[in-house]
Amino acid sequence: MKQTTSVFYVSAIILLLFVIVGVVAPQSFENVTANTEGFITNTFGWYYLIIVTAFVAICLYLMVSPVGKIKLGKPEDKPEFSRPTWVAMLFSAGVGIGLVFYGTAEPISHYALQSPTGETGTSAAVRDAMQYTFFHWGIHAWAVYGLVGLSLAYFMFRHGNPGLISATLKPILGKYATGKFGKAIDIVAVLATVIGVSTSLGFGAVQINGGLSFLYGMPSSFVSQFIIIIIVTVLFLGSALSGLDKGIRILSNVNMILAGALLLLVFILGPTLFTLNLFTDTIGKYLQNFINMSFRLAPLNSENREWINTWTIFYWAWWIAWSPFVGIFIARVSKGRTIREFVAYVLLAPSIISFIWFAVFGGSAIALERSGTKLISALTTEQSLFGMLSTFPFASAISLLAIGLIAIFFITSADSGTFVLGMMTTNGSQNPSNLLKVIWGLLLTAIALVLLYSGGLQALQNTMIVAALPFSFVIIMMAVSLLKSLNQESNQLARQRRANQQQQPPVNKK
Repeated sequence: MKQTTSVFYVSAIILLLFVIVGVVAPQSFENVTANTEGFITNTFGWYYLIIVTAFVAICLYLMVSPVGKIKLGKPEDKPEFSRPTWVAMLFSAGVGIGLVFYGTAEPISHYALQSPTGETGTSAAVRDAMQYTFFHWGIHAWAVYGLVGLSLAYFMFRHGNPGLISATLKPILGKYATGKFGKAIDIVAVLATVIGVSTSLGFGAVQINGGLSFLYGMPSSFVSQFIIIIIVTVLFLGSALSGLDKGIRILSNVNMILAGALLLLVFILGPTLFTLNLFTDTIGKYLQNFINMSFRLAPLNSENREWINTWTIFYWAWWIAWSPFVGIFIARVSKGRTIREFVAYVLLAPSIISFIWFAVFGGSAIALERSGTKLISALTTEQSLFGMLSTFPFASAISLLAIGLIAIFFITSADSGTFVLGMMTTNGSQNPSNLLKVIWGLLLTAIALVLLYSGGLQALQNTMIVAALPFSFVIIMMAVSLLKSLNQESNQLARQRRANQQQQPPVNKK
């Protein structure tokens, strides 16, 4: 624990107070978070839409501009991980439990319960459901992660700075980046990370409970979720103690194999042709309406505004709250990549995988609903996946595979979270101590349990939106700092090239 900084102690104290209040006064805690969430979504919805779209624009610019040739590291640095393993780690850390949790539930909800355009149960509602699901899980989400991760990787590996959020702000803050103001920024990043990861752990516990309840009649209760979280905590702490190169790398590859197996089974056993047609059609709608969806806020329609607050604003807040965790992790595993390669793969590879996932699982659920085979929309969010799988051959075996996948995503997210939090509270150490990772693992577990105890899924969503707002201002500063530093380096490299050309002797044309 000698490496720990004041960021650790201040953050830990704040989070312990958070846990105590949640245990002692759960109803008051839930009321406060709900009221704060309502204020933020109604007041700052426009702000979330604008900044996240701006992050997309910045990433696209960096991907196609000349600075894309700059390497995240020294000229001789090589990537630490193979490209397939690297993509698997990006996907597992950045998507995790949420993809399995919402893979069936979100499209079926948009189609049958509450459409983004107000029309449910129609052919148009099918297209709208998939289009907006792609929108929520696609390029916008990964632009947030990519911008934070790129900024961290660039300043860590190109300039030799510690892996801290505050260290990326030196070009605009100067000496203040290492002072009290910088420490405050790192504390905000730690708190956002803890809330983001804990929320995902809560989702995972709820869905595992939902699956076991659907299959075996296990009670859907806080006690069941408590037991699930404790069991998984022991597993992810064991993985965390084995180190980055063993635990997270191996689990990320296992994740991709299991996810691929489950995806293939549902694709083959489900409405294959319908899925292919739906995927092709709605990808087109997603691209066609990309800009319109990016700024859609429904200022004159209260019903649609409620949908936007519940879904789009929640997701944008989730990605922002997760971004310090995912950003630091993908930065840590991306040394040796160029900026262009980093942005292209971070934006496109996980997005395409997510689109395919939602087309297969969401499309299968919608097909079952439309044919009257199974009323998936009547099930709870956490049971919708298992309700869909129950209509397939070998339903029990496939459902157990899904539960195993959720559990491993759970372990991977928590494992990555303890590693990143260890880095953030030890001045950017790339190998934080095992004791520190255990402490952060226990705090993540405690926060997830408190959120479930005080208000279940709604408390998880409320707290996520509240935690995201302060860190969104930090991402804006990171973007400005990164662009300023890249512009300076680009100009410097251009001057060096001109100087080298002038020093070369003239070519003898004879």
